[in-house]
Amino acid sequence: MTDWIDESQEYQLRLLEAQISKATRTQPEPSALFCVDCEASIPEQRRNIISGVQRCIECQEIEELKRKNYRPV
Repeated sequence: MTDWIDESQEYQLRLLEAQISKATRTQPEPSALFCVDCEASIPEQRRNIISGVQRCIECQEIEELKRKNYRPV
């Protein structure tokens, strides 16, 4: 006999599996040659390591700080 905790855990597991499946199916967009913010060239090594990269290292750090400190209302 299952109780509500078992049902909740099964639901969470199905939800997690669906999210993982969706994330692994998505194809990343191609890496940009130039940063979308400052238009500096993105090194080839960075483009090869991070698929779909759109920003140079400096602009990516700024973007991550903005996301961390300024959350939308």
